[in-house]
Amino acid sequence: MRTHKIEHAPMVRLGDLIELCDERNSEGKYGIDDVRGMTISKEIISTKADIKDTDLSKFYIVYPNEFIYNPRTHGKKIGLGFNNSLKPILISWNNTAFKVKDIEKVEPTYLYMIFNREEWDREACYNSWGSSTVVFAWEDLCNMKIPLPSIETQKELVAVYNGLKELAEENEKLLEPLEESCQAFIVDCKKKYPSKELGNYIEECDERNESGKYTLDDVRGISTEKKIIETKANLDGVSLTSYKIVMPDEFVYVADTSRRGEKIALALNDTNSGFLISSIYTTFRSKDENILLPEYLYLLLSRTEFDRYSRFNSWGSARETFDWSEMCRVQIPVPPLEIQQKIVNLFNCYEECKRISTTAREKIKNLCPALVQKAAHSE
Repeated sequence: MRTHKIEHAPMVRLGDLIELCDERNSEGKYGIDDVRGMTISKEIISTKADIKDTDLSKFYIVYPNEFIYNPRTHGKKIGLGFNNSLKPILISWNNTAFKVKDIEKVEPTYLYMIFNREEWDREACYNSWGSSTVVFAWEDLCNMKIPLPSIETQKELVAVYNGLKELAEENEKLLEPLEESCQAFIVDCKKKYPSKELGNYIEECDERNESGKYTLDDVRGISTEKKIIETKANLDGVSLTSYKIVMPDEFVYVADTSRRGEKIALALNDTNSGFLISSIYTTFRSKDENILLPEYLYLLLSRTEFDRYSRFNSWGSARETFDWSEMCRVQIPVPPLEIQQKIVNLFNCYEECKRISTTAREKIKNLCPALVQKAAHSE
């Protein structure tokens, strides 16, 4: 029987594909606003260094489609960035800048996908040397080998990568204006509608898990980011009969505000099922959802202004608490239900954009190794 040989993309030494860049900002064409840094997650970011009085003449100019990396390893990662913008940037002279020799042979974004894999970080760190400072030298980078399929195949893989990247970026662009609009609506409500005590609209809940309906799998915690999270408590041998049940559209908060980064831990159960929370927490709900929407109230209680208010009105010595009576004294605007719903709808748009962006970013992280694996077996 005749068999066909499976062809693989050739493994090519990186040094044959890339070359150093050494153009400096000697003429002072670029300034402080052009300086960037890089992260171990392979992103170019605004620099965190204090460069107010720094001489920028020795800084590298990194043009679009050029790379920069920090030879010093950081744990098990290498700091690296790819200038995929449309304008040059400045990078500190103690980094290394390089570019693809021939873009007709290597797609720069394809190479960036290679660098974005955990496998690349592991190999780079394995080939780093030093005692007090461990360095991944240029020579060692050049000695690495990568799969190099045809330029057509590279472009196909890059198109898939760019599609997800654009989806993430387009949704990220919407986040700030949506959040600002939502906050502006709330501020406008404070001006148009008189503030009233929250205690008029909420009531405490105290349903316990006495029947044992809910189990360890249903126990949750809450964070200062106002989210429901998996519990971090050790529940071995703990009886759950005294735990409180938090039903959909009900709130839970931790009265103790000490040592929580000037924030209060609070959450709304926006799921379709109940969960368990420690008996030391406080649970409550809207008395009438036709007057006060739980989602609208959640937006008010998630603002940094409420964090500051709750901390200022927490009382105690060794432990400071924002008790139920203080919660009831909180002043809130209560606009008509349709206005509340509009604000909630706007916030839901924000959350949906955030979800899409986060999901796309997570897929990109998994996509890079998958596409590179496909490239290695494409020829």
